[in-house]
Parts: sequence; C-alpha cells; structure tokens
Amino acid sequence: MLQPPHSPLQVAVVPAQRVPVRDRDQDAPWHTEAVCRRDEAGLFFAPSKEPTAARLSREEAAKRVCARCPVMVECREHALLQPEPYGVWGGLTAAERRVVLARRRRRDMELKKAARTTDHIAQAG
Repeated sequence: MLQPPHSPLQVAVVPAQRVPVRDRDQDAPWHTEAVCRRDEAGLFFAPSKEPTAARLSREEAAKRVCARCPVMVECREHALLQPEPYGVWGGLTAAERRVVLARRRRRDMELKKAARTTDHIAQAG
C-alpha cells in the first residue's frame, strides 16, 4: 500500500517580542522567556527513525523559532555547558554544538600553550 507523501512542516510565524536584557526580571530563570515554551516540543527533538529530509526541515523550522527568541544566547550556552546531546538548543543542532565545543577546546589548548610559552620566555629572560 502506498503512503501519501509527507507534507512539509508548517510553522506559525509569531512576531518577535524581544525584551532588553536590562528590563528582564534578573531573578527569573532564562527559560521562562524562551519562545519554544509556546511551540511544539517535537519541533526541537527528532522522532525515532526520522528521514533525513524531514529532519533537516524540522531543524530549520526550529532554528527559525530560536532566531526570534530573546534568550537564544542563554539557551545556547546552557546546551554547550551541560552538554545537551539531543535536539535544537539556542539555534544549534547537536552536531553543530559538537563543532562549537571542539573549537572551544582547541582554542583553550592553544591559549594554554601560548601562556606556557610566554611564561617560559619570561623565566628565561
């Protein structure tokens, strides 16, 4: 039996309501202002055995939601510090977050190496 083709994801476009950081309640957790709290969670996490084309479409739709979120940076940093292994967080997929983390590790190693070299030169001089 043939199955009907999957229809593309439809995402409601809601105008961004960015709140300046200085005007936010500093005691409230960042996620209380996350735009994704109002959207379907399934948009941000893959169902099992999701076809590649459907995954890419879903991830792009999730990233569009993230792009209008006032706490996107806080969400991204949370996902990088945890690290969150699944889903779209702060506009990045799990694979994209792995790349960011690898770059950060490489940068940190280079900075430590440069600091050791500078210390060695200072001690010798």
